[in-house]
Amino acid sequence: MNYKGDLFKSFAIICAMVFFCLILLPFALVSFFDKEELPSGPSLKKGTIQIPAYIDVYRHGSGKTESIAFEDYVKGVVAGEMPSSFEMEALKAQAVAARTYSLSKIIRSGSGGNPDHPSAPVCDDTHCQVYRSPADLKEIKSAEWMDTGWPKIQEAVDSTANQLMYYQGALVEQPLFHSSSGGKTENSEDVFVSALPYLRSVDSTYEAAAPHHNEQVEISLSEFKEKIKQAYPKTNLGSVNGDTIKVLERSDGGRVVSMRVGTLTLKGREIRERFGLRSANFSVSVQGNTVLFTTDGYGHGVGMSQWGANGMAQAGYNYIDILTHYYTGIEVYQ
Repeated sequence: MNYKGDLFKSFAIICAMVFFCLILLPFALVSFFDKEELPSGPSLKKGTIQIPAYIDVYRHGSGKTESIAFEDYVKGVVAGEMPSSFEMEALKAQAVAARTYSLSKIIRSGSGGNPDHPSAPVCDDTHCQVYRSPADLKEIKSAEWMDTGWPKIQEAVDSTANQLMYYQGALVEQPLFHSSSGGKTENSEDVFVSALPYLRSVDSTYEAAAPHHNEQVEISLSEFKEKIKQAYPKTNLGSVNGDTIKVLERSDGGRVVSMRVGTLTLKGREIRERFGLRSANFSVSVQGNTVLFTTDGYGHGVGMSQWGANGMAQAGYNYIDILTHYYTGIEVYQ
């Protein structure tokens, strides 16, 4: 028997056990508990722009400008723009978008205001963002909502405090949003004038619960023609019928870019506004003496779909996932 060899093996095993217990095991336990204690939220970069304490808001109802604590204003916008019944992560995404939009309006207005309300960079309706003060909400909503919905809005805003969207290090100036896209959002230049790199057409696949699918609007052929004539009184429309009312071009997001009406070629956005359609994502047909529009989605379709954001949240995505999906190439800084 090789006693020296057995003794050496035993000594080696004992040394290995001591090394494991004194060195490796404590390290493994510390690493495990450190991982457990890490926050679950996203890692955010340090922001480069200081958020002001207050923002001036023009109130259409009173015709006066109010100075409102900035974060309180953001809470009022989230309450005015998105249902409190939406998922928390969707509300957080709305809070970051609203905060970014508000600050961009302050920066762009400089020492003045907006041309439509020179005393303030923002107003309280859809011209800017819908804002509702706690007093407004008490009148509009129920007491139950103030006990349940309002605290949820406050939590969404407070939990994303100071967070803003940036694109290549610069504050996002146009973090646009809308109710629902009908399945795909739009490139900004297909709806508005400017092509912005973060406002690209993307799929919005989680909108099944959105309420505005395949909505129909009927208008008599004679009234349809008359409304077009009112807009272009000096133009000879020629014959306006089923053969001369046609969609000519659609955008990447599926909305009507241009449409023929008699001798005219009109923008889909113009048709939407003139006939009060929910969306420019529509089809049109002439049935006898009736013009039938069938629309999908609600709003201009650019930027974040609010119903799509809620659907993403229900599917397990967090607010950073939502924002980076709908705003191409952006980052969120704190």
